[in-house]
Formats: sequence, C-alpha cells, structure tokens
Amino acid sequence: MITLKNIEKVYRTDTIETLALNNINLEVSKGEFLSIMGPSGCGKSTLLNIMGLLDEPTKGGIQIDNQSITSFADKKLSAFRNQKIGFIFQSYHLINDLSVLDNVELPLLYRPSVSASERRDLATKALEKVGLSNRMKHYPTQLSGGQRQRVAIARAIVGNPSIILADEPTGNLDSNMGNEIMEILENLNKSDGTTIVMVTHDENMAKRTHRLVRLFDGSQVA
Repeated sequence: MITLKNIEKVYRTDTIETLALNNINLEVSKGEFLSIMGPSGCGKSTLLNIMGLLDEPTKGGIQIDNQSITSFADKKLSAFRNQKIGFIFQSYHLINDLSVLDNVELPLLYRPSVSASERRDLATKALEKVGLSNRMKHYPTQLSGGQRQRVAIARAIVGNPSIILADEPTGNLDSNMGNEIMEILENLNKSDGTTIVMVTHDENMAKRTHRLVRLFDGSQVA
C-alpha cells in the first residue's frame, strides 16, 4: 500500500543543514497496522508527513496504492490525498467554532461530487462508528479529550480512506481513554481492512500493532 525508497529529508537554513531522514526504505502492506517509535526529534513525524503527502522528500521515491506520487501536480496530489488518506493528530486539530458534525464533514467539502445531504449522512455514520452519535450538535470545547479524539477519528474515516496516519493519537489521553482510542483503531483495521500507520511513544500501544519500526537520528534501526 505504501512504498518508500531511499527517502532522505534535509532541512536547510542559511547557516544550518539538518538531516531529518536518512535513506529510509519501508513497505507497508495493505491492511497492516504499523507503529513507528523513537526518541523526540528522530524524524517520526517527518516520516509520517512524507507518507501523508504533506511534505516532500529531498531525495527518494514514494508509491501509494501502486501509484508513483513523484510526478503528481499539486491539484492531483491534493485530490489523491483527500481520497486515499485520513489523518489523526495528537492535538485533534478540530475547529472550535464548528459543531462536531460540521467538523467531521470537512474533508468531504473538497469532493464536489458529494452533495450536502450525502456529506451529512456520511458524517453521521462516521460518528456512529466511533460511538458519538449523541454528541453531533455539541462543540469541541464541550467534549472531553477522548471524545475530541473520537471526533478526529470520525473526520479521518468519513471519506472511507484506505490509509489512516495517526500521529500520537493517544498522547494527550489517560490510559483508559488511550485504550478506547486504540480499540477503535484496531476495529477499523480488523473490520474495515484499513491500513494504519501510527507514531507513538507508548511501548504498550506499539505492541498491539502488527509491526514496529524504530527510528534513531533519522535512520531506521529496527
């Protein structure tokens, strides 16, 4: 589902050059649940952003669903990302001025073929899947951290993506809420066959995934 070949990422300023990723070669199979671990600053989020087409590698190639991404123009890249990939962030990235339902609908606004009634129906079903159908009219500030992360998951899956990229999805939650979020992700992986790549600092959460990749100083060490 995801193939990274000889990925290198360098950040440059006028005086400093920082090697964030060094010669990463990684394949993620369809339906796999992969976790990525490593110390802070080792390149985990950079790698996830490159997988999610939010950032470009300095060198190397990316294939997603057997399509080479390197040659995609910006408009095609945005459409491909919107259709194929759902994102979950540690800090939720919800819009506080919008209701829960409106937040979940957001990715579908970039799909002209989806009508307003279809958006509402798909968003409602996504919220039902994460157990929040009774909170649709609430606003993010009225929810607990665990509930906000459920909203973020519903937003990530509303467009039926084949890939979910999760950056520390349990990082801001206590252990009980973290377990609930992991159970939702595990169910999406097992029941829907969604490919999931998760960055985490939690060894216990990583052990619940199919495979663990470790990074250190921008290089893959395991």
